[in-house]
Amino acid sequence: MIFRPKETLTEQVALHLENMIITGQLQSGQRIYENAMAKELEVSHGSIREALLVLEKRYLVVNISRKGTFVTELNEQFVRGLYETLLLVLGNTGRKLVRNWQPEDMERLERLYERMKGFYEQGNLLGFLDLGIEYTQASLAYADNFFLTTMIHDLWPSAKRCSFLALRQGVSVIKDNLDHMRRSLDAIQARDEGALLRILEDYATQQCEQVLKCIESERQTG
Repeated sequence: MIFRPKETLTEQVALHLENMIITGQLQSGQRIYENAMAKELEVSHGSIREALLVLEKRYLVVNISRKGTFVTELNEQFVRGLYETLLLVLGNTGRKLVRNWQPEDMERLERLYERMKGFYEQGNLLGFLDLGIEYTQASLAYADNFFLTTMIHDLWPSAKRCSFLALRQGVSVIKDNLDHMRRSLDAIQARDEGALLRILEDYATQQCEQVLKCIESERQTG
């Protein structure tokens, strides 16, 4: 392939590598060789190194002294910790959204839901996943907390990576995802904090177990 960044080189290289990790082209625990990757993408060695620093901040890679940079391993501890943290953050921001949403917020969320429904009907997994992330980001409208929004921004790629793994299990999993979204929208519309928190917890627990099931299945077949 010919790699032609459109924006800043570091961010574009980071995004490209991020997508390779999310979709499994770079696998859990795999070493990333900077020289080989620079040659493949036709960019400098320094650009790869800077991009890997970005990905390390996003928990997608880990640098081990004197050994190199490796794709962060998806294991039970990492996955459970990720979903526990996401639930804590989204529970906090969700309560603020329930209390403060305006009509234009609901209109935006409903539009995103309808577009996701369309991607589900088309069988477009990546499109569905991207809109799911956009939907969750839109729900942060009233977060009003720099530390939480920064944290969730850095967690998104790992969340997307895990979601991609879960959603690859089939149409029924994607449908469950869509159903949870519909229920969460109804709870937000009704300004029902308790219902929203229960839906978020149910969703996080269910997807966490789906991801762990995938990891175990791959381990047994790998």
